[in-house]
Amino acid sequence: MSIAQRRRRFAAAVVDSLAWVVGVFAAVALRFEYQPTLAGWTATLVLAVVAAGVQVIVGYFFGFYRGRYTYGSFEEVRMLGLAVLLQAAVLSVLTMAFGSFVGVPRGTVILAFPFVLLMMFGVRYLARLMLERTRKPGEQAKPALIVGAGYLGSTLVHNLITDPTSPFRPVGILDDDPAKKNLRLRGVPVIGRTKKIAEAAEKTGAKALIIAIGQADSTLLRRLTDEAAKAGLTVSVTPTLSSLLSGEQSAADLRDISIEDLIGRHPVDTNVELIAGYVTGRRVLVTGAGGSIGSELCRQLAKYGPSELIMLDRDETGLQIAQLGTTGHGLLDSREVVLADIRESATLGQIFADRQPEVVFHAAALKHLPMLEQYPDEAWKTNVLGTLNVLQAARKVGVDTFVNISTDKAANPTSVLGHSKRVAEKLTAWAAEETGMRYLSVRFGNVIGSRGSMLPTFRSLIESGGPLTVTHPDVTRYFMTIPEACQLVIQAGGIGRPGEVLILDMGEPVSILEVAKRMIAMSGKSIEIVFTGLRHGEKLHEVLVGSREDLERPFHPKVSHTRADAISPERLDKAGWEARMQAVPRNNDTVVLDRSSIDPMTTARQQSS
Repeated sequence: MSIAQRRRRFAAAVVDSLAWVVGVFAAVALRFEYQPTLAGWTATLVLAVVAAGVQVIVGYFFGFYRGRYTYGSFEEVRMLGLAVLLQAAVLSVLTMAFGSFVGVPRGTVILAFPFVLLMMFGVRYLARLMLERTRKPGEQAKPALIVGAGYLGSTLVHNLITDPTSPFRPVGILDDDPAKKNLRLRGVPVIGRTKKIAEAAEKTGAKALIIAIGQADSTLLRRLTDEAAKAGLTVSVTPTLSSLLSGEQSAADLRDISIEDLIGRHPVDTNVELIAGYVTGRRVLVTGAGGSIGSELCRQLAKYGPSELIMLDRDETGLQIAQLGTTGHGLLDSREVVLADIRESATLGQIFADRQPEVVFHAAALKHLPMLEQYPDEAWKTNVLGTLNVLQAARKVGVDTFVNISTDKAANPTSVLGHSKRVAEKLTAWAAEETGMRYLSVRFGNVIGSRGSMLPTFRSLIESGGPLTVTHPDVTRYFMTIPEACQLVIQAGGIGRPGEVLILDMGEPVSILEVAKRMIAMSGKSIEIVFTGLRHGEKLHEVLVGSREDLERPFHPKVSHTRADAISPERLDKAGWEARMQAVPRNNDTVVLDRSSIDPMTTARQQSS
């Protein structure tokens, strides 16, 4: 502890002690109308000295003078009030019992109590006021408008105006709540609604817009960003509400708005108690744990306290990343990481028999559509037979919750990827029929930022100077960030029923051309966009729901339920798969496949008939 800190804490103890001295003398003076006797003054002095000494002892015990609380903080004031109340109660009992013997009025401490509190609180308020006035953003701080006058906006304004190194200086607040039109936060006024960004910027001279809405969705963020761009403002955002609640980030952790915010920020209301019920204290295994989805899934699952989290993948580097995210180290020398391939049924069965998982999340898959169009056999080996291997191993050890992670391409499939994942859904439904346990699938669209996905590819092309390639000017896709997708996958595992396919709400489909234009604009570069045409098996517009599927939402507003037709392993046939892959329609977004097309795993005999 530095000398300056010692001095500040000593000064705080002296001030609080003097508060008791002044409070006691003020109470006695009022009691005797400012004319007490000499004996009374002497007894008062004794009581004041005792009260001051007790304050130092109590304050040290509560940590006021040991650096436990920030001086003048709400937490310190709350605890200080409790400490003074307890001290006043004890001293009141003593003066009532012995005050008459020494000439101190029995009600002295009761009268002194409000004076003491007023002085202690007042000194702290003045100290905090002086500190905030001296700690202001520098002249180089950019004047900024804050969107949102709620708790997050209030916290942000406080952080910005009391931080000398802050890059922003709040000059006005925008909020659409009519009840807040006259509100001032830390002296910063609410000056209008979010539809008047340009007008507010002109009035205040703002150069930046900071969005402080913890549950802002992508539609709102796009609107605010477009309005800010018209006004010539840069745009920053606060962390998501889930990041703030988890303590991972604070309101002051601002960053520039990203393309991920504009196309995939979907607030998720997660029922933690429901998740904890089937994860906490249980053995959980994740296949594909080294992938983008799998590693984030492991990180989130670890927060719910499974008795054992088993991360399985054939990619050792991916496993190291997953281990770093869950245990804080990547030594790869402990039992939570398992190097194995789901194509190897015997190895998989041995691992399951040894580790005895109770809950399984199956994220291992091949996912790149154009690659699988060239090599459909690989889709068969991993997405179909690999899934069957995991299912069989899970059945043998009595896994009671199995979540197969699927894709929107399994709805009315037109590609090898879509067909293989559709069959994986049907195999999962078959396992549910066989076991009666909660074996289910979860289906969602494109995941922002996953390895090899569109956004990293676009960034690379922009950094290299372009051109930026887009398949078709009208193509659209559904998007969700990795944390949001994993959060809903875990939620789905708690509400899904045997044999169901749960479909996550992805919001509105997003134009890929619009994404490309926004990314180019945000880069500040002049990049050409080239249209290459839809690839083999690719749809113009993805759908999340098949043409024959009926939906219901019995438990969660962002999770729809449908059922998959079961297919048994006996019906799988490699020759039938190859024949169907050659015959399946391609690049037809409007085609409604017949039942045999939806189920490509028919036998060669059924094909010929």
